[in-house]
Amino acid sequence: MKTKPENDTELHDKINQETARIRWSELERHFAAGNVVYVSEELDLINVALHISHDDADSVKRWMAEGKVAKVSDVQARTWQDTDASVWASVVSPFVLVQPKKKKLH
Repeated sequence: MKTKPENDTELHDKINQETARIRWSELERHFAAGNVVYVSEELDLINVALHISHDDADSVKRWMAEGKVAKVSDVQARTWQDTDASVWASVVSPFVLVQPKKKKLH
């Protein structure tokens, strides 16, 4: 029996350890292959990766309908390319989930 995402601490810790900031330029070939997925700053990147790794289609569909998870658009890619932005990234094969760095509040 599969564990629920909320109860899978071992996988959560593994994903957390493998999540890192990376320059957009290092992800462009993955974007070209259609494998880069945007995760809104409103969501926890690791939690989203955990739900995707568990094939939690209901959560993913809900986030997609809310515009919080989507394939990276050409406009986003171009914007990040122009500044060689640094994003948070987590791999859930074959996808690379990316989330813009959160802006600091003043």
